[in-house]
Amino acid sequence: MKFKGKVWKYSDDVSTDAIIPGKYKFDTLDMDKLARHAMEGIDPNFYEKINEGDLIVAGENFGCGSSREQAPLVIKHAGISCVIAESFSRIFYRNAINVGLPILKIPNVTEIVEEGDKVKADIEEGEVVNLSNDQSLKGEKLSEFMLKILKFGGLSKYIKNQGGFVWPTK
Repeated sequence: MKFKGKVWKYSDDVSTDAIIPGKYKFDTLDMDKLARHAMEGIDPNFYEKINEGDLIVAGENFGCGSSREQAPLVIKHAGISCVIAESFSRIFYRNAINVGLPILKIPNVTEIVEEGDKVKADIEEGEVVNLSNDQSLKGEKLSEFMLKILKFGGLSKYIKNQGGFVWPTK
């Protein structure tokens, strides 16, 4: 799972309310409509600026706040291919895997990436390469099981493909 695209950079503590303000999540369940409001809490023009395949790079504690499953879903439906952060809130991290949004935890990534840079992210290797300045960092690799879930597009699709839930073996 490799992704390449333009970076949209954010700081620490990006909350789920900044990712998808609560005032929208009660209006519709249509993720394509909700995606138009992705990141609106901190970047009102985000949806108009991004292109399919772009990446988000952020500091620590990305996705903090409530347990809104809509937060990773709107990012995915907006067309963001991957979120790279120095750390994620625990619930956002798991929700992202469950909905099939590729994520990568790379400590100090904000030190080598600026908004507008082109980066390449390799989820399986846990690595990001800034193509704009030739700097790279390695981070946390996902487990084989979480990679399988992502490759199927999320937990529901993985379970459906398995014919029901099957506990992973070592």
